[in-house]
Amino acid sequence: MLLIRRILNFYIDGFKSMTVGKRLWIIILIKLFIIFFVLRLFFFPDILKSKFDTDKERGDYVIEQLTKEK
Repeated sequence: MLLIRRILNFYIDGFKSMTVGKRLWIIILIKLFIIFFVLRLFFFPDILKSKFDTDKERGDYVIEQLTKEK
């Protein structure tokens, strides 16, 4: 427990004394938010949920598409 507390205090003190690093972390967090939330909503919609009502229908469709010969 003491080791975990020392490690946490090390990182907390390090983040408190940062100047440029705080801005960089804010930029990183904003980018991650954009990548994982905004882009997912607009570019990766849940097509299966809009076409089919049940999980069984979705599963059957996926299996059919995977096993279909070209």
